[in-house]
Amino acid sequence: MTRDIPQLGVRIPAEALRRFWMMVAHYHAQIWNGAELARAFGVSETTVRNYLDLLTGTFLLRQLPPWFENLGKRQYKAPKVYVRDSGLLHRLLGIGTHDALLGHPKLGASWEGFALGQALSVAGAEEAFYWGTPSGAELDLMLMLGGKRYGVRFKCADAPVMTKSLHIALEDLKLERVWIVYPGRESYPVHEQVSVCLLKEVLDELARGK
Repeated sequence: MTRDIPQLGVRIPAEALRRFWMMVAHYHAQIWNGAELARAFGVSETTVRNYLDLLTGTFLLRQLPPWFENLGKRQYKAPKVYVRDSGLLHRLLGIGTHDALLGHPKLGASWEGFALGQALSVAGAEEAFYWGTPSGAELDLMLMLGGKRYGVRFKCADAPVMTKSLHIALEDLKLERVWIVYPGRESYPVHEQVSVCLLKEVLDELARGK
């Protein structure tokens, strides 16, 4: 990877690129904080932003833009960042086996990145956003389909439930429906507009709704 990027005409020292990869892997599925990463990396915020944009442009990273509107409350306005390839993410995090993944603190983030990528491969990324507030209300994914808004939360849990955060998202964003996508075995409703679903079921619904 550190040998391939210079062939695209980009000159970043291999050691700097390796360090950046290791750092950004720990930001996987988190909101981009360029100032924090720049301090840790020992360079300017503009430099780390250029690295981020470079790896996004080469389809190695994904930047999911925020959705924000006039709601009378603070909302996040920086993108969320994902390593597109789950295998690469696990390699960067030193996760070598399935058992190691199950016990790793990035298990939930890994599931989110994988499931998000699958959803966007069906629905497309043109009208895809995340939404969140510093007070804790959030959606991992908001999709515009047929003029309506749909929300998605990705939860790596045995039995996800309805949350206050989702109640706020439903009301503030006027969502048509929300799916809580988890790696379980059966689907069930948790609210009249919210269902806990398997990933395949949501992908099938997205395919029908395009």
